Amino acid sequence: MTNLDSQDTATARLAASWLLWYPDDELFERLDEISLAVNSLPAQTGTPLKAFLGKLSSTPLIEMQADFVATFDMKRKASPYLTYWTDGDTRNRGQAILRFKQAYLAAGFDSGSRELADHLCVVLEFAAIGDQLTGDALLAEHSGPIHLLRDALVQLASPYSQVLDAVVATLPQVTSEIQARIIQLAAQGPPAEEVGLEPFPVFVTLDPIGGRR
Repeated sequence: MTNLDSQDTATARLAASWLLWYPDDELFERLDEISLAVNSLPAQTGTPLKAFLGKLSSTPLIEMQADFVATFDMKRKASPYLTYWTDGDTRNRGQAILRFKQAYLAAGFDSGSRELADHLCVVLEFAAIGDQLTGDALLAEHSGPIHLLRDALVQLASPYSQVLDAVVATLPQVTSEIQARIIQLAAQGPPAEEVGLEPFPVFVTLDPIGGRR
């Protein structure tokens, strides 16, 4: 990670988590609020996020929605689900997703039922306002898929690559503390009572930027 302090890191991750959601009326209503938060960031995260916000604010909603679907829903190489890159559509992926959910529950992070626990937006929000050390561990462990997603978006000439540029700038260096947490998460595995169950989605609430309900 670059020389971002913890507050700048959290702000950049939270803003990115909003901007990587499907663009809807609620997101557009909060652009001023998100822009205000982004304006306080240093160049390595603020510049790419400001560029994307400029694109978002100058493009009709229906065009951004069509672009989002064409990018993230229609192209596997642009999947925002981190375990898809490591486990594909195998049975192992269910176990991998449950590891994310268990980490959230252990930190007292209530996610709900809107999106899968390994979605990058969910992980970024958790790392921003949940447990920073565990969030750093999850992001560090899946830094490969995050870089691959960024590279895929660059190849697609997608404006969303700018959001991923900011995300990559917040990725932590793997310190001994983060490595220990990665090992701990891997050793814990999913909760015994959930083994064999289908993974279920989690909902993200972004109260620090206004709350998506």
